[in-house]
Amino acid sequence: MPKINRLFASPEATENAFYDAIARADLDALMTLWADEDEIVCIHPGAARLVGRAAIRASWEAIFERGGVHIHPTQRHVVMSSMSAVHNLIEEIRHGDQEPTQRHVLATNIYLKTPAGWRIVVHHASVAPGAAPVDTAPSSTLH
Repeated sequence: MPKINRLFASPEATENAFYDAIARADLDALMTLWADEDEIVCIHPGAARLVGRAAIRASWEAIFERGGVHIHPTQRHVVMSSMSAVHNLIEEIRHGDQEPTQRHVLATNIYLKTPAGWRIVVHHASVAPGAAPVDTAPSSTLH
């Protein structure tokens, strides 16, 4: 496993690095973001559950054979404690130079605070039919 050269101080920083590594098809950078746990889980849209580093790495390697995947995360909803964070979001996806489509993916990323900084323990993504849902979260602004 590659040595981790960077400590991520927040789940958001780890998530930004995650989507950046996917866009660049940088498998080594992507894998350094995952926790050093045997039970890490990744579920790609329409695919089986993958458990463990080897299975997760092999799946991303196959995805990256077609190049980077450009994902624009939107409508992020966060639940956080001192040691873990759950991000639920909508991913707008396109492969390589493709134009974005009307498809979207609902994703949940779970992060764990480790001695090496915030790391991913679960990425679960699934395709949802129809148009992307409208953000219905209550506003934090009082009028």
